[in-house]
Amino acid sequence: MTRWLGIALLPDAAHLQAAIRLQREIGGEHPLRPPLTPDGNLPHVTVFQGPFNDALDPKAELEKLGDSVPLPSAVRLAASGIVYQPTGWVFLSLAKPRLLMSLQEAALDALDGHLDRAAFDRTKDTSRFSEPERTSFARYGYRYTGEAYAPHITLGRAEEDVAQELVRTAPERASIPPEWVFDRLSFYVMGEHGAHAETLAERPLGPA
Repeated sequence: MTRWLGIALLPDAAHLQAAIRLQREIGGEHPLRPPLTPDGNLPHVTVFQGPFNDALDPKAELEKLGDSVPLPSAVRLAASGIVYQPTGWVFLSLAKPRLLMSLQEAALDALDGHLDRAAFDRTKDTSRFSEPERTSFARYGYRYTGEAYAPHITLGRAEEDVAQELVRTAPERASIPPEWVFDRLSFYVMGEHGAHAETLAERPLGPA
């Protein structure tokens, strides 16, 4: 059976709450979907996500990944603003240091053999993807790898015109912390719009 799973960086307690507040402030009278909560859909930065076969052991793979890339006990990422992403997405865009690229590369190397490529959505409309995003999607079934990797916290999705207006007015609606701190890696079950719906395995950053 195919399972739709992901690997992510999770924010520390203070920034988890900050992301939940930010979603509510940005959405205002147009709540973004799905709602972020501390015990449900967790704010996160996806490293990779996709369809995996049953042979994958999330806990074992997460431990191997954490050991394969030298990680500090906390990863600090600068915020670069609230951005719109077709179609209908509202993102908090974050910096892309070499460390995150190395982490994603290690994840792709480790998980490639477990991907269920037959489950990729070959009918998906990619006309509004960039060329690197189309290349990434064709190879991995995920839009943001390699050159196309764009670290972000997904604040949610809305109708196109609503999402664009929320991004345009974001500076009036919310104050965005300039730096975000992440202290854990997780393997998760994807929910609505790829949300971090259920944690299967988790480990702190830094040496085991």
